[in-house]
Amino acid sequence: MSVKEQVLDVMKSAGKPVSAGEVEKLSGLDRNEIDNAFKELKKENAIVSPVRCKWEPAN
Repeated sequence: MSVKEQVLDVMKSAGKPVSAGEVEKLSGLDRNEIDNAFKELKKENAIVSPVRCKWEPAN
């Protein structure tokens, strides 16, 4: 499973918008990997930000 897939899984299981720091705490992944995954997911429009600095999977 790629880091992007793991980040999306954590977001889905959280059931609410989460920050990169929350993803780090919930997943145990490295923060740099999470930041890179967020950057790629944003480019792909796979995640959206309903609240400042918090993200959730796009519908």
